[in-house]
Amino acid sequence: MGGATPSTVAGVLDPVLATAPDRAAVVAPDRTLSYAELDRAADRAAAALRGLGVAPGDRLGVRLPNDSRIVVLFHGAMRAGAVWVGVNRALTGDEQTVVLDDCRALLTIGCAPSVDRTCLDEAQWAAALAAADPAGPAVEVDPHAPAAIAYTSGTTGRPKGVVHSQHNLLVPGAVLVRERGYDAGLRKADCLPLTILNLQVLSTLLVPQAGGTAVISDLRHASTVAPWLRDTGATVWNGVPPMLYDMAHDPDVDAAALDGLVEVWSGGDNLSEGIRAAFTGKFAPPLCGTYGLTEAPTIVAIEPRDRAHRPGGSGTVLPHLRLEVPESDDGLGELCLSAAPDGPNAGLYTPMLGYWENPEATAEALAGGRLRTGDIGTVDDGEVRVHDRRKLMIVRGGANVYPAEVERTLQAIPGVVAAAVVGVPDERLGARVAAVVQTAEPDTPDAALLTERCRAALARYKVPERWHLTAAPLPRNAMGKIDRPRLGALFAPEAADRALGG
Repeated sequence: MGGATPSTVAGVLDPVLATAPDRAAVVAPDRTLSYAELDRAADRAAAALRGLGVAPGDRLGVRLPNDSRIVVLFHGAMRAGAVWVGVNRALTGDEQTVVLDDCRALLTIGCAPSVDRTCLDEAQWAAALAAADPAGPAVEVDPHAPAAIAYTSGTTGRPKGVVHSQHNLLVPGAVLVRERGYDAGLRKADCLPLTILNLQVLSTLLVPQAGGTAVISDLRHASTVAPWLRDTGATVWNGVPPMLYDMAHDPDVDAAALDGLVEVWSGGDNLSEGIRAAFTGKFAPPLCGTYGLTEAPTIVAIEPRDRAHRPGGSGTVLPHLRLEVPESDDGLGELCLSAAPDGPNAGLYTPMLGYWENPEATAEALAGGRLRTGDIGTVDDGEVRVHDRRKLMIVRGGANVYPAEVERTLQAIPGVVAAAVVGVPDERLGARVAAVVQTAEPDTPDAALLTERCRAALARYKVPERWHLTAAPLPRNAMGKIDRPRLGALFAPEAADRALGG
């Protein structure tokens, strides 16, 4: 397929509905939906949302597993004109509240209860869906109005919502379908959480534009993901470096299980040359690194599957985008994103609508008519190389950890004088979370108590796994800020530290 980009999400199913309505649109753990069934279910979900008082522009918080329900609800929300806010299932109740309060969600489904909004659990949503009358009038949707908010953060760790329109959400899929030559034979497999907006963009919005089938699950372990890919007939799979590492190193994973794949994407973090070599040494499908960001949204560059990997490279910039390093003498600097100035894709890309109710951050990110990515790198003949993150964010196994958020949790614990959180390089995960804690008394509180308190307040992946406790003041620079580069040295292999977990 790969024709004109649909103007709204409601139209993304139309070409297949007109030619092959019984083709499988979604293969999920709970059921398989044809295009016709998904279309009808999305209409019912839109009607159920309207019946619950959701009007265009109202924010909808959703925390559901990877099965058919989250796909149906996403499409229904887009048809109702709601603003989708995916809530990661790993977040604690307090973390969910921060996000949902910030966007002032009118309704949540599967999220933590709150007196400030209507909250339905999964059973209550199922009942509302069953009682809905999909015959009601459809909502006229503006394709350039806010349609979804994806929460990220800067160095403060405070939530910052990236706002995108339906147009923005549809464009990456349209371009990737054309560039990769996908057609009705595409069976794209995704087992990363569909509460992540980028995953909706790359599955339930990309696949219909090829006329193919989205294959989804909540599987996470290499020993179960590999046979799932084989048994479902997947042709493309989107994974993260830790999954690729586990597949390459697990002797119980049969190399032939991936033979049906045409290509494997790696996303969520930089793909190390070590993991790449181990994976490609075991499995036949081409491994394609990517570079992307939520503000784009999702993929900005991807490696061609028919070209040899260039060490250090993260792929070729997609043709509707321009990625450059302005005002740089040596080509190394902050990567800035804008629309391609000419060619058939010119004008297709539009930047994010901004950060939710944060005009200062929006103005800074979009200064000069370009999207400042916050990443330091080079672009050489369309090939992207990312050298470092300008921000302090730690990417652990494809999940973002913001040091200030963890530090606030630590500093609220009695006996903690100061705390600093840094990333420690790790071959499998990319980085592990490490904390340097200044205590009022030697070893009080100890690492076990600090871990316990963090686990009560934070998602598991944010909890520090390595600790360095000291009664001495943390090193600071001339501006009075903690000298983080010096702290990283404390976790070198020869340094004395405590390690918990693995």
